[in-house]
Amino acid sequence: MYYSLGIDAGGTYTDAVIIRDSDGNIINSNKSLTTYPDLLTGIRNTLEGLDPHYLEKVHYVSVSTTLATNSVLERTGYPVGLILVSETDIPNREKIEHFISVKGGHNGAGNEVCPLDIESVKDFILSVKNKVSAFAISSYFSVRNPDHELRIRELIKELTGLPVVCGHELSQDLGAYERGVTAYLNARLIPIASHFMEAVSSEIKRRNIDAKLMMLKCDGSVVGISEALRKPIESVFSGPAASLVGAAYLSGNEDCAVIDVGGTSTDVSLIYRGIPQLSESGAVVGGWQTRVKAIRMETSAMGGDSHVWVKNHVVYIGPRRVIPLCLAAMHYPEICEKLEQNQVILRNQIGENLQPTKFFVRSGHKAADLSPAEKELLSRIGDRPLTVSEIYWNENRLPSPATLDQLIQKRLVKAIGFTPTDALHVLGEYTSWKREASFLGACKLAALSETDEEELCISIKKDVARNMALNLMSFLLEGIDKEEIEKVLKGKFFARFKADLPVILLGGPVKAYEEELAKFIDAHIIVPEYCSVGNAVGAVAGKGAKKLEILIKANFTESKYNLKTSSFVTFFPGGREEFASYHEALEFGEEIGSKLIMKYMTDAGLDTNDVNIDMHRKDIVTHEGGMPVETRLVFSGIGQTRKNVTTVEVD
Repeated sequence: MYYSLGIDAGGTYTDAVIIRDSDGNIINSNKSLTTYPDLLTGIRNTLEGLDPHYLEKVHYVSVSTTLATNSVLERTGYPVGLILVSETDIPNREKIEHFISVKGGHNGAGNEVCPLDIESVKDFILSVKNKVSAFAISSYFSVRNPDHELRIRELIKELTGLPVVCGHELSQDLGAYERGVTAYLNARLIPIASHFMEAVSSEIKRRNIDAKLMMLKCDGSVVGISEALRKPIESVFSGPAASLVGAAYLSGNEDCAVIDVGGTSTDVSLIYRGIPQLSESGAVVGGWQTRVKAIRMETSAMGGDSHVWVKNHVVYIGPRRVIPLCLAAMHYPEICEKLEQNQVILRNQIGENLQPTKFFVRSGHKAADLSPAEKELLSRIGDRPLTVSEIYWNENRLPSPATLDQLIQKRLVKAIGFTPTDALHVLGEYTSWKREASFLGACKLAALSETDEEELCISIKKDVARNMALNLMSFLLEGIDKEEIEKVLKGKFFARFKADLPVILLGGPVKAYEEELAKFIDAHIIVPEYCSVGNAVGAVAGKGAKKLEILIKANFTESKYNLKTSSFVTFFPGGREEFASYHEALEFGEEIGSKLIMKYMTDAGLDTNDVNIDMHRKDIVTHEGGMPVETRLVFSGIGQTRKNVTTVEVD
């Protein structure tokens, strides 16, 4: 019997599942807390909880992670030199330290509109080669003719030997600047992705697991390690993609909406006919508009670990994330004792960081670039959780929530507080950790909100369920004002929203929200058995997929009386070919499209013996019965990642 292993390194948990290849059943799973920034420790802890009898027979491993997303959001990538060809303006130039914009580029027909200023490029390369770890290039209309990008790439390799990423390699979409951003972010992520995948690979080898290692992309498809390392930007949002693919697998529904309640956020996405719905404009990460094909998603900053706090009798949820009291008390038992004491916080001081249920502890990260106030405050915080009163004990001054907030943003201090997960512990609907800490915290907040602890927790649970419904309907009713949808959900009417397709819930405690969600929307709500490890299931259930476009355009020459077709040009990823007749151009386009799909499957490490390729054709003609002046050929390839292998071996 053979097995496949799926691993997802998320913001809160690192999950793992083992699937039996012969029937696709999940036969083992485990989850551990994610250890950031060293994700390997969390992966190792998760694998330790799996049955070694199954692990030793794993022959296929696929992973998904938020590593790329976090790196872009936190701007922790490596320095990169960006070269834009066409003298394009750079909207976010303050975010890019090393860049140049030079003359050059092509037009929509792939013809050179301006010679490449290669001398300026050479001077720039030599001036930054000792300051960067890689280069990124984007040329105007390089998707029609990549010649200028390729010439610059060869020059960089000749002068530096550093990695080079070209925009036309990552996207076929128009938009020279957006392709440049995509290439730039990709180049920044190459060393980070390399370290992560090498760490995962070494852990697999350390356990003597002889398996093919794959990675899930943000469009829900999987690729081999070599392709993942070459294009790490494509793993941005692979976590949400994993939840979507996992939900479809677990529920057996190829048409469904998915609500994934994580620690930090709630994400909604949709899969139709087994294909994830993608964003047409590309993923936006940390304010950067990329050309990376990612799933369309509705996200809100409300999850199981969102901070619940009270000010002026009003209860707020989020947007910041904290460690739940019930979880922290498992590691720091003194939290319960401190919650029983009366922490002194004046009513006019109360805010998000100054709460009777909030604690602070050092993260262990190294401090750098700190102000004198930050250094002084950090020196007061140790390796055990402290309240604000304890931090400022014997000080004749008020606490500084702003300075404290800076230390949290810089990840030097971790915050502990009351969360929706604590509310579920109080209600007895989720009991993984220490309920006593949750109950004591609820008593504190109930006093501030002038209610009792049970009523408070019921209200929190209702707010989270309403937010899930709001995200779902906002996603399904695209273009409808979100505030109008919220009015319906908050009001009392003789009507409510209805979803026409199944709604799958994923996340650790989502079972507790099933009935509450049904009060807001009329839908077939499904909570799969392995809903808590759905992302890991998605990582291993993803298929190999590739979509590309071939464009055939007529070239015109102007005669005395009209325009006349002189030739036809076939544009394909990485090149262009010119032909005397349309039929020659079409035949070449159909041939090169299939070849490129198969080459991708081979490079991605997928089985090319079982690849299905579909081609859709769209013609533009000027008059009925005339020769097309433009033809688009869209190729879609689906390849198998795992084989159902049955042997006579007894499991």
